Amino acid sequence: MKKPVQRLAILSIVLVLVGMTACAQKRKPLVPLALDGEVRSQATALTEQGTQAYQAKQFEEAKQYFEQAVAAAPQSGQAHYNYALALNALGDSELARQHFIAAADLAPGDKVIWDSPALSPYGNPESKDKAKMRPNMPRRSSFGGGMPSGGY
Repeated sequence: MKKPVQRLAILSIVLVLVGMTACAQKRKPLVPLALDGEVRSQATALTEQGTQAYQAKQFEEAKQYFEQAVAAAPQSGQAHYNYALALNALGDSELARQHFIAAADLAPGDKVIWDSPALSPYGNPESKDKAKMRPNMPRRSSFGGGMPSGGY
């Protein structure tokens, strides 16, 4: 009687672990986004062409289309996101990071951009502003004209 209970307990633990692992590995695929808002039709056409190239794994071609879309619609978070996807696929992680962060800054309410697995390795874009503020850091006094101690 004790052995079937132990086996059942072990089996249920194994199933829970397998289920958790399977759920953790299910990430949304990285796909380019359609442009929102009032963007020029040229930017929309470029984005559509870039998306087709990206989905065909022609990342260099997609990068070129998305770069032109960013030039045509520089205030579009989606355009920066798409360009960053292509850059990331080509291994240009530093420039991709800059455009992922620009995308998040330009589209603060876009859950797809903010929750993207492509953006997550680069951290929270809001934290870069908070790091600059550092409220607990000692500040220099402006007493004496703001010169550092020791003068010139």
